[in-house]
Amino acid sequence: MSYKEQVEDHLALSTCCCSHRFQDGYTMLEWMAGLGFKQVELSHGISINLVPGIMQAVEDGVMNISSVHNFCPLPFGISSPMPNIFKPTSASKREISIWKRYTEETIKFSRKMGSSKVVLHSGSAWFFFQSPLFKFMNWIEKNEIKESELKDNQEFRKLRDRIMARVKRASKSRYLILNESFQSIEECAKDHQVQLGIENREGITELPLDADHSEFVKSFGQGSPISYWHDTGHAEIKALYGLLDHKQRLLDMKSHTIGFHLHDVSESGDDHQEIGTGIIDFEMISRFIDKDKHAIVLELSPKLSDDAIKRSKDFILNYLK
Repeated sequence: MSYKEQVEDHLALSTCCCSHRFQDGYTMLEWMAGLGFKQVELSHGISINLVPGIMQAVEDGVMNISSVHNFCPLPFGISSPMPNIFKPTSASKREISIWKRYTEETIKFSRKMGSSKVVLHSGSAWFFFQSPLFKFMNWIEKNEIKESELKDNQEFRKLRDRIMARVKRASKSRYLILNESFQSIEECAKDHQVQLGIENREGITELPLDADHSEFVKSFGQGSPISYWHDTGHAEIKALYGLLDHKQRLLDMKSHTIGFHLHDVSESGDDHQEIGTGIIDFEMISRFIDKDKHAIVLELSPKLSDDAIKRSKDFILNYLK
């Protein structure tokens, strides 16, 4: 088997592009296999009725599971993807307890599906009054300025820095809660030999903040199942805002990264786009990807056609040589 064939066998497609369209998990995985994939990530839109078919398809060798995205399957009573419905930063002990319960169920489900990697969101800062996110996004929408020009716009930088200072203040107490929440699931992850990837997020109030992300992940130290999950689209959006350097983030987290969500970002700042049609430098990103170490997942919009998914796959394979 050639190296390219090995990489192709390792490349996964996230069910976020299709889970809403299927009532049967077996049929869903057969459809994904028909696009040329041998691995999938079970995303946070997997309803309980899809699970029996998924389990049978895995048992029959239709598909392997590369990774699972919290919460999976969907929590009781939830019918659509809501990965932030229960937050590990909540001031409510009841909500934290529910978050822990469903996160541990995801960890156990991942192991049952033959996967050793789970992707986690990490809550957000909290504001008594309206979140500054609305002011931030409204400014971007109202001003006729290209996304690529945002970080060089003096007015935008002033607004961004003022808002981020407020977010940072609001996040201090939430970091303490977040740290305790993650510590509470470490034992479960260790028992089931599952790595937990803290995903970088696109929201400016979501934690860990970009300035703190590397330090927060590394604070858990050697032996912890808590690691880093790199999302290319989210990182590129933050780079457009001037909140991080995409390449530097990959360098900083090189030894802690367990997986990648690959998708492109359009010139207008929309993510989960067809890979190769946007502004992300995938040649640069490919230098940080190791097929033997990382889960490599295409996380594409459900609006994309079958052909766009196939083109995304082929584009990435041309770089992962």
